[in-house]
Amino acid sequence: MTNPAGSPARSANWNLPNAITVVRILLAPVFFWLLLADDGEGGALRWIATALFVVAISTDWVDGYLARSRGLVTDLGKILDPIADKLLTSGALVCLSILGEVPWWVTALIVVREVGITVWRFVELGRGNVVPASSGGKLKTVAQSVAISFALAPLPALLGEWMAWVNAVLIAIALVLTVWSGLLYVRDAVRLARSGGTGA
Repeated sequence: MTNPAGSPARSANWNLPNAITVVRILLAPVFFWLLLADDGEGGALRWIATALFVVAISTDWVDGYLARSRGLVTDLGKILDPIADKLLTSGALVCLSILGEVPWWVTALIVVREVGITVWRFVELGRGNVVPASSGGKLKTVAQSVAISFALAPLPALLGEWMAWVNAVLIAIALVLTVWSGLLYVRDAVRLARSGGTGA
């Protein structure tokens, strides 16, 4: 028997990949509190925050793989997944800037790019145009995840100050890839507008 109109879509949204994404969003405030509560001391709370970030950001690959391999890709997932990613990465950078460990201008550039592109993708989704993550965007996400993970772990105190230089290089790479991939999306937005918003 056919369910009432709209019911299949609503029920399909409640699946394992989307549940994992929701958990990732719920873990973000806990991660922020742990990081700021440590106050840059590099103690147990900082290590727990680092581990939580690594686990949470890693689930992005897990829920994406499950959604694609099991045919569980939904519009809700397309909305929640980038929100979860941007919340974790941008929030982590803001916290690190509050602690004085990442320059505010770096965080501002990355956050503005992330929010701007995400808003544009949502606008296009509302118009019926799904804007998939580009190869540049995926590479950017990996670079950000690695750079932030290293920046979170208090490795300079453990291994020496040379790790601070490693962290700076990783953040620089993530920044360059973030700006570069953002420019690619701007190019795609212009092309989409010229094609009349059909995605052709």
